[in-house]
Amino acid sequence: MARKITVTLRDLDATRFDLKYGMNGMSHSALMTNIELFGTKVAPLVREMMGS
Repeated sequence: MARKITVTLRDLDATRFDLKYGMNGMSHSALMTNIELFGTKVAPLVREMMGS
C-alpha cells in the first residue's frame, strides 16, 4: 500500500494524500484497526519513501 501511495503521489506531483476510511459492511472496530495501521505503519513508510 505504501508503494502504491508513493508512486501515485510522485506521478501526480501531489504533496498530500487523504485517506477515505468509511466502508459499508465493515465493523467499527475493523475501521479503527485500519486507521491505526495506516497511521503507524503505512504513513511512516510513505514519508520515508518520499524522503520527507
